[in-house]
Amino acid sequence: MAFIDLTNSRYKHYRRLLMAVRNDRKPHLVTGGTGLLGSHIVEQLRRKGLPVRVLCRPGSDTSFLQSVGASVVEGDITNASSLRHACQDVDTVFHAAARVGDWGPWSEFVMISIDGTQHLLEAAAGAQVRRFIHISSISAYGHVNGRGLVLDEKAPLGVNLSRWSYYSRAKVAAEHLVWQMHKAVQLPVTVIRPSWLYGPRDRASMARLCESIRKRKLKLIGNGENRLNLVHAANVAEAAIMAAQCDKANGQAYNVCHDGSISQREYFNRIAAQLGEPEVTASIPYGLAKSLAFVLECIGHLTKSKKAPLVTRYALWLMGRQCFFECEKIKNQLGWQPTIGYEQGIADAVEDYLTCGGPRSKGKSAIQPASQTPSKETV
Repeated sequence: MAFIDLTNSRYKHYRRLLMAVRNDRKPHLVTGGTGLLGSHIVEQLRRKGLPVRVLCRPGSDTSFLQSVGASVVEGDITNASSLRHACQDVDTVFHAAARVGDWGPWSEFVMISIDGTQHLLEAAAGAQVRRFIHISSISAYGHVNGRGLVLDEKAPLGVNLSRWSYYSRAKVAAEHLVWQMHKAVQLPVTVIRPSWLYGPRDRASMARLCESIRKRKLKLIGNGENRLNLVHAANVAEAAIMAAQCDKANGQAYNVCHDGSISQREYFNRIAAQLGEPEVTASIPYGLAKSLAFVLECIGHLTKSKKAPLVTRYALWLMGRQCFFECEKIKNQLGWQPTIGYEQGIADAVEDYLTCGGPRSKGKSAIQPASQTPSKETV
């Protein structure tokens, strides 16, 4: 009987290859798969030929997920038992589900974003998944601001958050849970912190921006020359998958928060051009808008309104802040680069909005076809 040297480098190499093949047969679980980022993660995993399992609440529209060949399992992030079933025999968990938006009762943010994350962490640890990819947000750093201020992953979390910054507070709390589980039971985790997302299948911010532009209601916050942290959902999905497949990403947090340089004015006017509408030129000072938003928030909370105010301080911070978040770490460590730029990305996002029910201009459409240049594993 031949003796096999288990320390031999060639044996170790073949063993890694065998494990990789075995892992490729295991499904990758995605939560939030019916949302913007989650759907792009699902699509890119399927494009790579990887099996995907998506946790969806009963009654969810799963037509897109099924069209790309994903397996749908019914469950709820708030139901611990359904998560244990969903995590069974899973390779990687991509946790993109959260209570999104800047308005709503705090109890919902706790139940979904905080407690839901805890339930999923426990289920993933119990199933001994290979990696847990947690989708956080740059808003977890808090609502910091300052002209010329540039922040990276070394910045502290939860700075300058108001009492009603529910979305950001929940993101901070959820991320703390992730790091606690990582340290307590050695669960392999990676945290991805995206910024303002856009792209096809965005049914939130793009629709509001397009409707405001068409009704001539959108205003620049300040002079509009501030750089936006704006990132295409497909580029974030690519980063999350890249991190999941890289051992050095274990225990790391990465900002994935822009596709280059674009100002608030440029973003709004690129959308306007695609819609065939005039440029956005009206503006309001940031300080004045922030004061107005605070008053509207106070009225909303006092009246316990379920409808969000016309504008919130979070939305203003998102659009008008002077600071900027960088993502050099993931570029240097993992080699990530955005593969969809703003020109193609904005055109595709607006066209998707119009195709899915948005009103087209009565005049000649200004929408141009998306670039046909092949890109690496992108939507």
